[in-house]
Amino acid sequence: MKITIYGWSIRLCGVSDDRSKAPLAVFDLDNTLADTTHRQEFLQRTPKDWNGFFSAAPQDPPVPEGIALVRERAGECEIVYLTGRPERCRRDTLEWLAAQGLPEGRVYMRRDADRRPARFTKLEILRRLARTREVRVLVDDDELVCADARRAGFTVVRADWVTRSAEMKAAQEREGRT
Repeated sequence: MKITIYGWSIRLCGVSDDRSKAPLAVFDLDNTLADTTHRQEFLQRTPKDWNGFFSAAPQDPPVPEGIALVRERAGECEIVYLTGRPERCRRDTLEWLAAQGLPEGRVYMRRDADRRPARFTKLEILRRLARTREVRVLVDDDELVCADARRAGFTVVRADWVTRSAEMKAAQEREGRT
């Protein structure tokens, strides 16, 4: 980083304000940073209540293990959030991230009508990010996303600190909803 004091330009060694060169740490949201346990009941109904499920997201409590990891990685990486939540949830998602005091970062969300499994949509975005930047780590709770990302050569931390219901697992892996 270069600063100017009284007309003198000083370069601080080892410190850079250019985050465009920092490696990326990519974090999932649901059950990685945000505990969705309280809203999984919406997925146990027939038919599933997707509006209720996503409307309750602003009340998600933070997951301490995930929050600590994102803050730790922010010291060396630019943070990117990669979620299977639909685009219509962007405002609530950004407000939730800010309310948790999490580092700012780009947020990639699923298009509203995209129902492909998360392992396809997320891997597509990871590969796109990796074309121009080092993706240092992906942190995600979905075992299929993690397995596919590992096979593609990414370093992965599986967020196994929140128990997913069978309905949540189906939503992520088969239904393309989160």
